[in-house]
Amino acid sequence: MNMHDTEDMPPDVDYDEDEPSFSDPEDFVDDIDDEELLGDLLREKPQEADGIDSVIVVDNVPQVGPERLEKLKNVIHKIFSKFGKITNEFYPEGPDGSTKGYIFLEYGAPTQALDAVKNADGYKLDKQHTFRVNVFTDFDKYMNICDEWETPEKQPFKDFGNMRHWMEDPDCRDQYSVIYESGERTAIFNNDPKDPIVAEERARWTETYVRWSPKGTYLATFHQRGIALWGGEKFKQIQRFSHQGVSLIDFSPCERYVVTFSPLMDTKEDPQAIIIWDILTGQKKRGFHCESSAHWPIFKWSHDGKFFARMTQDTLSIYETPSMGLLDKKSLKISGIKDFSWSPGDNIIAFWVPEDKDIPARVTLMQLPSRQEIRVRNLFNVVDCKLHWQRQGDYLCVKVDRTPKGTQGVVTNFEIFRMREKQVPVDVVEMKGDPESKNAFAWEPNGSKFAVLHGESPRINASFYHVKNNGKIELIKMFDKQQANSIFWSPQGQFMVLAGLRSMNGALAFVDTSDCTMMNIAEHYMASDVEWDPTGRYVVTSVSWWSHKVDNAYWLWTFQGRLLQKNNKDRFCQLLWRPRPPTLLPLDAIKAIKKDLKKYSKIFEQKDRLSQSKASKELVDKRRSMMEDYRRYREAALLQHQEQKAARLELRGGVDTDELDSNIDDWEEETIEFFINEEIIPLGE
Repeated sequence: MNMHDTEDMPPDVDYDEDEPSFSDPEDFVDDIDDEELLGDLLREKPQEADGIDSVIVVDNVPQVGPERLEKLKNVIHKIFSKFGKITNEFYPEGPDGSTKGYIFLEYGAPTQALDAVKNADGYKLDKQHTFRVNVFTDFDKYMNICDEWETPEKQPFKDFGNMRHWMEDPDCRDQYSVIYESGERTAIFNNDPKDPIVAEERARWTETYVRWSPKGTYLATFHQRGIALWGGEKFKQIQRFSHQGVSLIDFSPCERYVVTFSPLMDTKEDPQAIIIWDILTGQKKRGFHCESSAHWPIFKWSHDGKFFARMTQDTLSIYETPSMGLLDKKSLKISGIKDFSWSPGDNIIAFWVPEDKDIPARVTLMQLPSRQEIRVRNLFNVVDCKLHWQRQGDYLCVKVDRTPKGTQGVVTNFEIFRMREKQVPVDVVEMKGDPESKNAFAWEPNGSKFAVLHGESPRINASFYHVKNNGKIELIKMFDKQQANSIFWSPQGQFMVLAGLRSMNGALAFVDTSDCTMMNIAEHYMASDVEWDPTGRYVVTSVSWWSHKVDNAYWLWTFQGRLLQKNNKDRFCQLLWRPRPPTLLPLDAIKAIKKDLKKYSKIFEQKDRLSQSKASKELVDKRRSMMEDYRRYREAALLQHQEQKAARLELRGGVDTDELDSNIDDWEEETIEFFINEEIIPLGE
């Protein structure tokens, strides 16, 4: 607007009439409270505290007279001062001056009081006194509980289908997972002697690797934000656990819990390096600090999942489920503890402690939860120990490397603990070797034999031993000059593969230990892994892209060493067989099946003959497909027939005629006679 324009305007025009007005109207009522307007700021406002949030009440304290009060205070202070500075304490007394059995302690901060409640509640002072600890404010909370019962909101049930559908495969085929294209693709295959059959395949299903749960129910995949579990017929997502940067996981044997590790999440106030999750609910059960994951798993589980334990310096901490708290509220102080291992068959834990000056090294077997030491074995001149349990927990082998005084070199002893016999007797197998010798040891999964590799390449010996019932250990057989550095037993026992992995160029020896015969000698050049299927009928050797950048493939063999398949996959990374859950059949039923196995052999042989021919296989698949089409059509027709029943009843006057004997009570019997034919025959004929 220029000056000439303003000169033409009337003198009473208000040039600011377009400016907005911020004044409230005269009838305006301010009905917005501070919580709605400034809620986020008010929540951060420091709250006035009266101090009771820092006060705890300790019950079941010993009742003592004035002469013992000072001693009691010293004991209480020693136990509870570890959670923070105690600023005030009060011991109520009765008329006679003795304490009443409960006390009040005040800390400098509410967090310290909560820490005391968490760790000291249930603390066992002696046989008669176990502390019960509560925050003082809990009394108000529990006094104000509503007397009327409120029914919890019902949560909808999620049906994931048959979680063990693969066990119902008509051809009893096992499954395995394969990661290839350097991790870009993951596939699940049904194993077949002719060709693997794809059950599911997805791109970028996992960001690193996969892991099966111990019973094969879940497939775990790794992602930057956490873990996902998949299962069911179409591998739907069952559960997910948010743990940023997760790199390692471990399942409890019962599949109730999963443990995750991330090096990114730990804080002093909130331990999150290791988190234990409930698989069914997805809830976090407890977090733990962890400085290093070099010896994963950090927590080792008991065979039934009731306990788990971890080892720190001079300490063995055993926790119980589902509370995730320390067993008996305290850890075991074991000076110098080096390693421990749970029995696969009982709640027994084995650990070993090295020598300390004049005190010999020792191996201890401890029963849980009683903590009773059922066997202690002293050892001398020990360099190192390794603990090897037989799969049923019938035997424990402690591989002991020693340097006897006055001798050079290392002597290896195998100390065999007979766990099922009274007082747990120990047998010893001694083996001399070079200090650099890398001895391998492995128990037969379902038996009393074990195998040992000893010596230095190219003179590596494979020895097979049998633990006899008469208290002796017998050397069955020794193969010399073997190109092997690893032992792989069949899950069912008897058969094994001696493998020279990686640096030994993939040499393979297939052995039947029933008579110690070498069934076949083969080679899979640069093989990095050997994996038996759960039945022990097939074994896979593979060259992983993670360890070797060329010739990446997996080969399928029979247990006798006959090569069935060579599966070349671009940048193949990992193959894992899907575990089977334990059989529900009792031992006598299993024995009966083995005894009558010849009855089923004809059926198996017929199936084998059909599978040998591709044409036969295609015919079988076609017939199978036609049968499935018929079943689906029949189910749809039956469903349609059922849906139309109301219409049929209406058309037929309410009479149900779906069955031949429907409405039999309303039937009327009527006899009808009619003339058919008449023929007259003369008597003379």
